[in-house]
Amino acid sequence: MPMITVRFVTPTPRPELIQQIATLVAQLGAETLDKDPGVTAVLVEPADPQNWFIAGKRPTDAGLSAFWLDIKITAGTNTKGETTAFVSAAYDGMRALLGPLHEECYVHVHATDGDAYGYGGRTQNGRWAAAHPG
Repeated sequence: MPMITVRFVTPTPRPELIQQIATLVAQLGAETLDKDPGVTAVLVEPADPQNWFIAGKRPTDAGLSAFWLDIKITAGTNTKGETTAFVSAAYDGMRALLGPLHEECYVHVHATDGDAYGYGGRTQNGRWAAAHPG
């Protein structure tokens, strides 16, 4: 049940990217982190290129795109190798969609305690406990 948020900028507006990015990151969550796409939420937000700065400069002024991807997962559900694979695949996938990227693009995997994270009014640990009585 990850929540994935992606903000991005490109040198020229490309509205079709929103759906493509949403599809990509949900697919990567399923393939690399074994997350159920049926409970994966994705928010994709194009940012105003005038507001995105890296080292005091706009990447779009140099013809580069940039992104920030944030995914929240339950702690203990993935290995270091799986999260490393997700970070790498996300960067490569975003580069394929957005074109040339500024190197300072970030993928942040939040592994959150199962007592502090949930959906539908129940924590992840509460869901686990209900599925494994005794």
